[in-house]
Amino acid sequence: MAATRRWGLLPAVAALGTLFVVPPAQPVTKTDAFITAETTGILLIEGGECFSDPTYSPGAGERIVLYTPCADGADNQSYGFTHASDGPYDRAALSAFAWKSCGERYAGLWGRERAGLPYYPIMPTAETWADGDRDIMCAVYRRAGRLTGSALP
Repeated sequence: MAATRRWGLLPAVAALGTLFVVPPAQPVTKTDAFITAETTGILLIEGGECFSDPTYSPGAGERIVLYTPCADGADNQSYGFTHASDGPYDRAALSAFAWKSCGERYAGLWGRERAGLPYYPIMPTAETWADGDRDIMCAVYRRAGRLTGSALP
């Protein structure tokens, strides 16, 4: 009878175990819309610094990014800035310029793009552009996890 009771619990224990299985992290692809100049905290990040992905802050009531020491592991690292020319705000043209200029900076640091270390631009929005913002931040990340220290050569 004890054997019957033990085996009778097996399906329940197996079902309970499936509730606690953590799925593997899905590879992420970040675009020029992932973080913008309007994302709280991004304007405090300087070249070479690491920072978090945006998360909702109940205290701020919005999504924010935070400076994170690179040595502690981080979601992203800034590797430089580029400056767009004055003119009317044209998101498509700005995006093309941002990807091209960040790609050139990337190539200058790492050579050709590495699969494990993609880059993306963080661009002004129409609102920040109207306020005079012309700076584009270039950032790197790992698709399948956090950076394990500074990615800069």
